[in-house]
Amino acid sequence: MKRHANLSIFVPHAGCLHRCSFCDQRTISGAAGSLPDANTVSELCEKALPAAGNGQNTEIAFFGGSFTALPHEYMESLLSAAAVFVEQGRASGIRISTRPDAIDPTVLKTLAHYHVTSVELGAQSMSDRVLQLNGRGHTRLQLEFAAKQVKNAGFSLGLQMMLGLYGETDPVRSARDTALALAALSPNTVRIYPALVLMGTELERLYRAGVYRPLSVEQAVEAVSPLLELFEAKQIRVIRVGLHDEPGLSARVVAGPYHPAFRQLCDAALFLEGQKKLLQGLPPGEYTVQVAKGQRSAAAGQKNKNLAFWQAAGYRLQLLENGELSGRQMRLVCQNG
Repeated sequence: MKRHANLSIFVPHAGCLHRCSFCDQRTISGAAGSLPDANTVSELCEKALPAAGNGQNTEIAFFGGSFTALPHEYMESLLSAAAVFVEQGRASGIRISTRPDAIDPTVLKTLAHYHVTSVELGAQSMSDRVLQLNGRGHTRLQLEFAAKQVKNAGFSLGLQMMLGLYGETDPVRSARDTALALAALSPNTVRIYPALVLMGTELERLYRAGVYRPLSVEQAVEAVSPLLELFEAKQIRVIRVGLHDEPGLSARVVAGPYHPAFRQLCDAALFLEGQKKLLQGLPPGEYTVQVAKGQRSAAAGQKNKNLAFWQAAGYRLQLLENGELSGRQMRLVCQNG
C-alpha cells in the first residue's frame, strides 16, 4: 500500500483573533505579507503533486492559523487554487485546520464545494478552566457542537489535543480525561501535542515568572503512551505525536518536553511494558521475542534503551521480526540455553 502524504501549506496565524498561551505563530510568521496567495498555492501544487490520476494518496493541507476564520474571499481564493488539482486527480482532497468556534453550516458548505474532505479542530483541552487560562477563546461545548457538525456534513474529523498546559493540576489525569472526551466524539484522526514553552509566548512569561512548570520528556512520555493505546483500542488513528521537527524549532524551545523523535519514545515505552508482561515470572536468561515487521527498532528502544534495561536485570533478549504479527504485538518463542 502506498503511503499517505500531505502537501502542507502554512497560513501563519491568519484568521485567529486570539493569542493562546502556547502559540508563537505571530513571532515566527512576521508581517502579513508572508501569507500565501492563490498563485503561491498553484505553484506549490504544480511542483509537488504527482501526475494527473496518481494523487489518490495525497492531500493538500492548509495548516497554521484558523483557516475558516480567514476573510471569506481570501479563504475561497486559496481553496479555489487547490481544488483545481483535486479535480485533475493530482490530490484526493483538501485538509484544513481551524478553531471550533469558526465552524458553521455556511462555512461547511463552502468547504465541501471546494473538495475539502478533512477538517481538523484544535480542541487542546476539554476543561473549560484550562481553556480559559490558556486564552483559547472557546469552550468544550463549542468544540463538541463543531465536531458533530463536521461529521454530520460528511467530512473526516480530526481533533488536536495538548497536555501539560498551564493550569493543569494533574497533567496525566487531565490528558486522559481530554482523550476520553475526544474519543467519545468518534473522530477519524487525532494529533497529540505536549505543551512546549516557545520564545515569545505567554507560557514563556509564566515559566520565567515561576508560575508554570512544563512537563519533562519522561513525564510527557508517561502521559502520552497510554493515550496511544486508548485511541487505538477505539480504532482512532493517531497521525502525529509531538510537534514536527521543522528547521529552527529546537532553537525556539525555551523549556518543556521537546524531542525530535517523541513518538518513538512513546512506542518504545509501550513495547517495554509489553515485554514486562511477556517475561513476567520468568527467570533471568536469554529469550527470543518476535515482533511485527519493521518494529524491531521500536521494541529495542531508542539507542537500545529497552534492551539495556533487560540486560541490567539479567535478561538478554533477541528480537526477531515476524510478518504474521502487527503493531506492537510480540510473541515469546523460546528460552535459549
